Amino acid sequence: MKPNLIIPFILLPILTFGQLTHINPTKIDSTQKEVLNVILELFDGMREGDSSKVHSVFRENPKLHTSFTNKDGKPILKKDDLQKFLNAVGTPHDKVWDEPIWNVQINIDGNLANVWTDYAFYAGIDFSHCGVDAFMLNKDERGWKIFHLTDTRRRIDCDIPDEIKYNRE
Repeated sequence: MKPNLIIPFILLPILTFGQLTHINPTKIDSTQKEVLNVILELFDGMREGDSSKVHSVFRENPKLHTSFTNKDGKPILKKDDLQKFLNAVGTPHDKVWDEPIWNVQINIDGNLANVWTDYAFYAGIDFSHCGVDAFMLNKDERGWKIFHLTDTRRRIDCDIPDEIKYNRE
């Protein structure tokens, strides 16, 4: 397995308040670019409110989970449903849903890849939560697709880069 690669980035504003993590192409190889493009397509679809675009990056029947600590301090692993997520993305909302990422690490072995990245979620300029996205992808004749996504969520102890925070004001 290839070692973790921490990928440098430059954030570029897109859409109304959207952000895209721009990856320095000299630091990652073509296979890593293919994997990363799947993740970026997901976030583009979220910003655009395009559930078809979001759906296109997933395998059939993917596993989705969220790991968090509830108000009582109890650790929770909640199973999520892709269709509910797609419905939420595709339902018109007044604010752009944006999930800028940083500290992207991509590991690949053959047709298996994982991506681990910090993120912050915003509805328009309003901060909602932060955490880590952990993606599992595999490649077949149709290309790389996500078959498992688990995220963490918290509202405190978020070390969000200034370029992301200050672009919201």
